Amino acid sequence: PSIATQLSLLGYEPNDRLVVEHSDRVISNFEKPSLALRNSTGSSMRMAIDAVASNEADACLSGGNTGALMALSRFRLKLLPGIERPALISALPTAQGNKTWMLDLGANVSSDADSLFQFAVMGSALAEQYLSRPARVAILNIGAEEIKGNDLVKRCSEMLSQTQSVNFIGYIEGNQLLHDAADVVVCDGFVGNVCLKACEGTAQLFIDKLKSSMMTSSIKGWIARKLFSGLFEELKTLNPDQYNGASLLGLRGIVIKSHGSADVSAVVNAMGEAVHEVKRQVPSRISDRLEAVLLERHY
Repeated sequence: PSIATQLSLLGYEPNDRLVVEHSDRVISNFEKPSLALRNSTGSSMRMAIDAVASNEADACLSGGNTGALMALSRFRLKLLPGIERPALISALPTAQGNKTWMLDLGANVSSDADSLFQFAVMGSALAEQYLSRPARVAILNIGAEEIKGNDLVKRCSEMLSQTQSVNFIGYIEGNQLLHDAADVVVCDGFVGNVCLKACEGTAQLFIDKLKSSMMTSSIKGWIARKLFSGLFEELKTLNPDQYNGASLLGLRGIVIKSHGSADVSAVVNAMGEAVHEVKRQVPSRISDRLEAVLLERHY
């Protein structure tokens, strides 16, 4: 059955707010970005990005191939002036009930110091759309001491330390990610993607284990339900679905990447991120911050 038919069965009909567009092609998760870029015409991903490029849509949300999404977005929407590479950013929950934004989460496997610096500028501009104060920006490292780390993070640290437009607080380690030690954490895409999935997997493990203990019909399950019902509700705040929706920053338009396996509530959360960024005009905010940083570095 067509999407329009399914919507009709649910009581929704195509209108000014809800338009169904037919696509002839699917970009698989195994397709290389270069091939997807050449053969993207007619795919839903290309059509969605084209709609943003032509101002028919304010944002694009996709659960498809990340590499293809980045390549197509960069090709059709172009990068903001002063940005060399886009970066994926998403929020992580903290033990204090706040959020920490982390980037890059996999848009770039490797990055140089200039790119990490740009990620820091973009990340702080985004985070401050949610905060009522300057965002605390840190670099993910193997230690908090200045002597720790490779040349990449040391060079980026030096650049950020000389920039007044970014509230740089130094290095943090991986065990501080979920403890509100920083508002924005910067790293390259390889490290960020591995770190994000480790955090998501650990959170899901705790939730599943506790749920399993509470669902059993034995006396053990009854005791678990009595003792840990409050803890279970707290742990649900760590559910990755609540933070679904990574933004591809650095573009002239808004593109949100959802997990391919996301359920309804997770997709709704990703849509909420898209709406927030549209209302806050995030690309313009990033552009303004970049202009301030470039002016500061020039003088």
